[in-house]
Amino acid sequence: MMLREMAELKEPDFIEVLDAAKRIRPHLQPTPLRHYASLSQLVGAEVYVKHENHNPTGAFKVRGGINLISQLSEDERRRGVIAASTGNHGQSVAYAARLCGVSAVIYAPESANPVKVESMQDLGAEVVLKGDRYDDSRRYAEQMSRENGHRYIHSGDEPLLIAGVATHTLEILQEQPEVETIIVPVGGGSGAAGACIAAKAINPQIEVIGVQSDQAPAAYYSWKSGELTDAPNRTRAEGLATATPFALPQRILRRLLDDFVLVSDEDLDAATLVMIEKTRNLVEAAGAAAMAGAVKLKDRLRGRKIALICSGGNISPAQLKALLNSTSAT
Repeated sequence: MMLREMAELKEPDFIEVLDAAKRIRPHLQPTPLRHYASLSQLVGAEVYVKHENHNPTGAFKVRGGINLISQLSEDERRRGVIAASTGNHGQSVAYAARLCGVSAVIYAPESANPVKVESMQDLGAEVVLKGDRYDDSRRYAEQMSRENGHRYIHSGDEPLLIAGVATHTLEILQEQPEVETIIVPVGGGSGAAGACIAAKAINPQIEVIGVQSDQAPAAYYSWKSGELTDAPNRTRAEGLATATPFALPQRILRRLLDDFVLVSDEDLDAATLVMIEKTRNLVEAAGAAAMAGAVKLKDRLRGRKIALICSGGNISPAQLKALLNSTSAT
């Protein structure tokens, strides 16, 4: 995959999203879509939350992992797969690899969330902690793929991953077809790209908005400028932490994404607490990004019917304790 030019990667279409939905259904049940009066009052809109934190790995990416790994060739299955991840993509690859009887190696930063590292190991993956940040781990994984022949699974530049994760939006609109706005967290952009493909195919009038941390704004800058643009990666929200934009999601986002906003890590902390309190769910910072974006945009969202994609709930006990302590201190 990494040896191919990104221009050769075909954007997945809606038919491939429907195929992905059939492919993953035997393994994943639809996640809940719930209306919360308290969140609606806070935003001034009719708010629904798509609980991707209820997936078996606690995050949305498992949809793409199953869709991709279930379609590997016999040669790719024999060689095994390798990926780099701060945790959620790695869990997705590990889960799907175990399901399909494929060996998996995951490179993760040395500071990776221990909850996610343990989960990847429990799912049977070999986890190698290498590098300070995600982008360091990604370079190591790419090098090992070249040296050892593993099938490298990029966390964004994979059409089958994007088609798989797009099924979260398909489920939203099957249950609530009158949703007017969908707000999606963005790290590399696979989730937002998938949301755009599904939503615009069903109803081009649906607004899709991406939300990213201003401490890791590579995807935002790339979308705004129309060119792939690296940016510093300093965010505490590991699910949003990348310094390098991904070419295939960016191509889709430039064509279909309606808006893109940045929020601070402090906004993410506040939204995480709100989501935990109001939904009674564990939510990680990346999973709360859609809520943070909705609060920032509440004046323009007033009166609309909106869906927030809660992309993950893999917050560690240490992260939760630090979040609660910071709140009590203020």
